[in-house]
Amino acid sequence: MKKKHASAADVTACRDLLRCGSRSFYAASFLLPQRFRDPAMALYAFCRIADDAIDCVGDDPVLQADALEMLHDRLDRIYAGQPIDDPADRALADVVVEFAMPKRLLEALLEGFEWDAEGRRYETISGVYDYSARVAGTVGAMMAALMGARSEALVARACDLGVAMQITNICRDVGEDARNGRVYLPLDWMREAGIDPDEWLKDPVFNEALASVIRRMLDTADRLYQRADAGIAGLPMGCRAGINAARYLYAEIGRQLERQGLDSITRRAIVPPQRKLQLIAPILGKAVLTPRQIFAPALEETRFLVDAVIAATPKQAPAGVGGRVMWVLELFETLEERDRAAALEAR
Repeated sequence: MKKKHASAADVTACRDLLRCGSRSFYAASFLLPQRFRDPAMALYAFCRIADDAIDCVGDDPVLQADALEMLHDRLDRIYAGQPIDDPADRALADVVVEFAMPKRLLEALLEGFEWDAEGRRYETISGVYDYSARVAGTVGAMMAALMGARSEALVARACDLGVAMQITNICRDVGEDARNGRVYLPLDWMREAGIDPDEWLKDPVFNEALASVIRRMLDTADRLYQRADAGIAGLPMGCRAGINAARYLYAEIGRQLERQGLDSITRRAIVPPQRKLQLIAPILGKAVLTPRQIFAPALEETRFLVDAVIAATPKQAPAGVGGRVMWVLELFETLEERDRAAALEAR
């Protein structure tokens, strides 16, 4: 048996970090089964720490490079089984062994942070996909791997969900990013709408031309959310509610943006708490249903994430009594899902 690095106190420290710094994820995590909740918090805690490490050094390229080097060193030590004296690192060291978590996913996440530090802009929607794959598709792939949804189709759909969420973020934060001298919208789409990106950044205003670009981005995100639904349906039943909640509540940010006329320059789209409460019951109901399957290849820009998960997945199912017990439990779960679906259709 592998030596455990993390103590119960370390896991509690990860929970506390997210309760204070990532309240939405902390709340959503309670919809996950217990066996996945703490590992997911360990993963997200390290992602939060990495993001903060880059943000806290500001725009100094030397300090940013130093922070990234430090994070890569921490990651190397985690995968070598020698994490630094930090609760998140010790907790993640256990997760990467227990769940065969590919190092490439976390390396790609750090690469996305590096692109942010460089202030990269993206000429096409493919470039936006490249960036989104790293800062958000990675999280989708990690969660899929964590939950055992490691088939090519399911990981591809998990990456779709991550990319869709990041595109929603981009649409919500257009004004905030512009005031910080950044633009994440596809530059060619802006030019097609008659907007010179460099001139617009000097005085970021909202107009119909910008609205048309945001509209295209939201439509792109919605197509990816729909593709992701098939992946959510393939998760273990106990995992669907939490992931479905994230999917629909994030998509609702887009709906809120539509309600305010696609203007994310003069104000930020925030879904009111009352609206979130109204959505919870329908969201949980949808989590039980199995939607129409969507057979689509992975986005070319997320293919490397899918390949990394597949390559790290054990080729054989667990042998012996334990493996047979898991197979029987999964069979019972499948039959139970079919019974639920049949009951819903009969109503």
